[in-house]
Amino acid sequence: MKDSRNIQLIGAVGSPYTRKMLSLLRYRRIPHKITWGQPELVIPTLGLELPKPVLLPTFILPEANGDLKAVTDSTPIIRRLEAMSPDRSVLPIDPALAFIDYLLEDFGDEWVTKYMFHYRWHPQADADNAGTLLPLHFRVNLPPEQHEQMKNMIPERQISRLYVVGSNDATAPIIDASYRRYLQAMEAHLKAQPYMLGNRPGAGDFAMVGQLTQLVGFDPTPRAIAHELSPRTVAWTSLMEDLSGLEPGADDWNSTNEMPATLRGILTEVGRMYVPALLANSRAVQAGEKTWEAEIDGALWTQQSFPYQAKCLKWINEQYQALGTEDRARVDGILAGTGCEALLLGNV
Repeated sequence: MKDSRNIQLIGAVGSPYTRKMLSLLRYRRIPHKITWGQPELVIPTLGLELPKPVLLPTFILPEANGDLKAVTDSTPIIRRLEAMSPDRSVLPIDPALAFIDYLLEDFGDEWVTKYMFHYRWHPQADADNAGTLLPLHFRVNLPPEQHEQMKNMIPERQISRLYVVGSNDATAPIIDASYRRYLQAMEAHLKAQPYMLGNRPGAGDFAMVGQLTQLVGFDPTPRAIAHELSPRTVAWTSLMEDLSGLEPGADDWNSTNEMPATLRGILTEVGRMYVPALLANSRAVQAGEKTWEAEIDGALWTQQSFPYQAKCLKWINEQYQALGTEDRARVDGILAGTGCEALLLGNV
């Protein structure tokens, strides 16, 4: 790969998006190095400007002129890496299948992350666990006084931000029920095939596993639920962390004419929970409203409006609009009856 020596990222063990991208880099056999740390502290030492916003992970990638730049946002970075090196692609060649993969990636990044953030900071035992361990991920020999200070500071700050993902006492049972249905849908699907769209992983697989590294491997409450409901998801999460030995073939993707019925279980959860949230958020952003509310899964959900997720809805529709007539019809057939069809152009 050209300039592969420059593939560097700065991230954290407890960051699901860092783990998403590390798994992807390993599978794609892209030479890389990672610095475990905070981008706002590491990037200045490299003589580079901070990205806006500063997020985990931050990649240091070469621009067209060869200069290095700090960039964030895993979805466009995945496409940039594909352009740099097409080998072992995580993007299906079939445009209709690629759209489904895009939708699954967005669901993983933007809804499964609600499970992660909710369970990490809403139950007291999980917040205590995260407050204790997260500071040590950045510096394992942190002096006891500093560790004690951070153990109190980090949970206090993050718990105060639960409203950002809509997590509160009223929505807690809704989030918990969705997580359990998602695990059950994953358990059924993984009985049929090893990845979301066939016998090789797509970007959607990596988006989901990034969140699951935390839900299954770090946070006590969702870990116990996963072990109870979906041992296949637990095993899959471990396997997905390093697929560098997998040899994918061009025919390892599902045909859209032969999609396993079990995928509908996952797509139905997308339609049941994520779609009404996306639509309500988009309407609020367009109206300039700071919060939105909608009935989701039979209960009232209220949270802060999120401009980025309004962009997610726009990007989903751009991907759909770019499809040819035949490909669009195949996507419509896959999504029919899942609730996801409400996302698509003309229904927004």
